[in-house]
Amino acid sequence: MVPKKIFFTKGLGIHKDRLASFELALRDAGIEKCNLVTVSSIFPPQAKIISKEEGLKLLQPGQITFCVMARNDTNEPNRLISAAVGIAIPKDTNNYGYLSEHHSYGEVAKKSGEYAEDLAATMLATTLGIEFDPDKSWDEREQIYKASGHIFKTNHICQSAEGNKDGLWTSVISAAVFAE
Repeated sequence: MVPKKIFFTKGLGIHKDRLASFELALRDAGIEKCNLVTVSSIFPPQAKIISKEEGLKLLQPGQITFCVMARNDTNEPNRLISAAVGIAIPKDTNNYGYLSEHHSYGEVAKKSGEYAEDLAATMLATTLGIEFDPDKSWDEREQIYKASGHIFKTNHICQSAEGNKDGLWTSVISAAVFAE
């Protein structure tokens, strides 16, 4: 089975119980009705990115659904958490791309998301033989990757939150969900 469609979603949940907090994050993301199976990081050749709304219409309750998911949680008041999924797609759509997940504490959404995007782009660049200096900043490497003519698109989705001030469990998720 090679998925033909992928959509991105994210969610936030807060509850006194850790599991219920995670469930609420899944509900916020719209994927709570599925039996989620997390997979590693390959963006299939010729797969199409669709909108969350279009993707959710393709899901049925109880369906086994594959996804790349980043998740994080805390019950520490005001602790900053984030969960991000990055993507890097090659220009030649007959080749595969990469998805990456990043879970962090103390990072704002922009930083966490860019880190996940950088991870995906770096993994793709190494498989394509693109030369780069790993010590350069993401902004500099992003330009090198795109100028190579081999990487078509990079992006990310990220959900961040501060832990609930009353110590309730706070959960965040980001996911790339595979659909038919």
